[in-house]
Amino acid sequence: MSIALENELKQLIIDTLALEDLTVANFDSQEALFNGGIELDSIDALELGLAIRKKYDVRIDAETDDVEKIFASVAKLAEFIEAKRA
Repeated sequence: MSIALENELKQLIIDTLALEDLTVANFDSQEALFNGGIELDSIDALELGLAIRKKYDVRIDAETDDVEKIFASVAKLAEFIEAKRA
């Protein structure tokens, strides 16, 4: 797994969702993005999905992909993107 991709994703999340109290350095790749972690909501997921599609040309399809697993953490999101780009 690419630490560089995880850090890029952290910055993308911070920038896309304007999470000013978070930095890449204090953002744990294993931390939950929803349900007890940094507490993102469904609107955040949509915005993030669009940002990922623009930046990485990877589409997350709510109909066919296990969105809960993909958005579980930055590490899981990085794994998904790497798998789709391989």
